[in-house]
Amino acid sequence: RQRKHQEIRAMRSQLKKIEDLGAAMEEALILDNKYTEHSTVGLAQQWDQLDQLGMRMQHNLEQQIQARNTTGVTEEALKEFSMMFKHFDKDKSGRLNHQEFKSCLRSLGYDLPMVEEGEPDPEFESILDTVDPNRDGHVSLQEYMAFMISRETENVKSSEEIESAFRALSSEGKPYVTKEELYQNLTREQADYCISHMKPYMDGKGRELPSAYDYIEFTRSLFVN
Repeated sequence: RQRKHQEIRAMRSQLKKIEDLGAAMEEALILDNKYTEHSTVGLAQQWDQLDQLGMRMQHNLEQQIQARNTTGVTEEALKEFSMMFKHFDKDKSGRLNHQEFKSCLRSLGYDLPMVEEGEPDPEFESILDTVDPNRDGHVSLQEYMAFMISRETENVKSSEEIESAFRALSSEGKPYVTKEELYQNLTREQADYCISHMKPYMDGKGRELPSAYDYIEFTRSLFVN
């Protein structure tokens, strides 16, 4: 994309030649050109739009690279976010209206409740407070990617915190927690919930350890979008 943007920038000299020819024709009072439907002004506007588009795409790509390097969000996740945005951006405008944005979030696994038209939608409105605070009706690709990256980073951080809490419960920081440790450190309701939702821990040889539960798999499964 950077190379293509540089090619577009390099073509500015060709546009300058056309502008000079157009100015010379106007001086000669030749105001009609039957050989083309394009005008100098129209071409200049289209070039500006293309140049701006190239700059926005390059900026967005740089942000995604920076996000991958600094936040720990995987390249696969970033590709999926971008792909889903493009899928719902039917008119290729580089932005989604609120309904398209909601559909996009649902397709990425967000459990947003169905509401009747005109009914309050507090969960979705809370998301819009972040991505479209001025309520202009649209979410740009840049705003959308920033939102998805922040949510993904939030999930990773929260997952690691809960994983660390379970590790603290487990003697010697083992990758599993026992039934006894759960009941000693949690309320009965919490321990019951963990035991009913955690998978038995399997050792390196695929053997199930008695009364041992895999808290790592359980914690990470909670934060899958």
